[in-house]
Amino acid sequence: MKAVRIANTGGPEVMALEDIDLAAPGEGQVQVRHTAIGLNYIDTYHRTGLYPLPLPTGLGLEAAGVVEAVGPGVTALGEGDRIAYGAGPIGAYSERANVPANRVGKLPDAIADETAAAMMLKGMTARYLLCETYVVKPGDTILFHAAAGGVGLIACQWAKALGATVIGTVGSDEKAELARGHGCDHTINYSCENVAERVREITAGAGVPVVYDGVGQATLTASLDSLSPRGLLVSFGNASGPITDFDLGVLSAKGSLYITRPTLMTYVAGDDALQANMRDLFEVVADGRVRISVNQQYALEDVVQAHTDLESRATTGSTVLIP
Repeated sequence: MKAVRIANTGGPEVMALEDIDLAAPGEGQVQVRHTAIGLNYIDTYHRTGLYPLPLPTGLGLEAAGVVEAVGPGVTALGEGDRIAYGAGPIGAYSERANVPANRVGKLPDAIADETAAAMMLKGMTARYLLCETYVVKPGDTILFHAAAGGVGLIACQWAKALGATVIGTVGSDEKAELARGHGCDHTINYSCENVAERVREITAGAGVPVVYDGVGQATLTASLDSLSPRGLLVSFGNASGPITDFDLGVLSAKGSLYITRPTLMTYVAGDDALQANMRDLFEVVADGRVRISVNQQYALEDVVQAHTDLESRATTGSTVLIP
């Protein structure tokens, strides 16, 4: 089968589509023929070495497909079952993969493969952010950076369904329109507006109890300045680069603030936690509370262009690779 591999870390050009042999599924595994593969920003962190992996390695954490073979000890899944996964193992950029049966979810008929591949990692991220890291309640006003991105479009809809007023930051008027169509009550164009000042205007000076920030270094100050006293900054990504040399004294000076740097993998480390997260995600997508916008598709062989477009902010919503 064909799979994307890297022998060295670096730019998109380090990725190559190679022919590899895939063994039969082992104990507790199923072999999945991928029909669609999700593209996520964390994939670029693995590719560049920001999140180091042993080399050489495959890439990709999420995909949807059909079970073609079942390993010893697997009883809950069978050949022909449609499944999806979004928390690894690494290697989803491939035509097939052996994955642990206890780490996948059986897809409802109402969710198409391309939709599932586009939503698993991003949707599970939105779920833990909104329902666990900070529990969004009816009446809350929240700020979500990169509201027109893959996680943002899902999270803003979900937060709206939870009863929140949603403020989203975007980089263009076109992205503002997209975000407003996916749950944002207010949008702030950071290319021409001061984010913290606009948040204070929208909230009558109060600020927000939580800021969800997947951008990183570039938005740190604006995020902190948008919070109400004892507010929480949830820094869950580094799209603009990692935050370094942070002075904790800033938190006290700006109102006894909190900051956390969570990861999906911690929140779904246990099988029960993973399955609960996936059940909630399948439910809100299947019943229409959250729509998944698959705005870009690339052939797997065009993965270099897909990464280039993702990192240049040329994409919106979710992107899938088709084997």
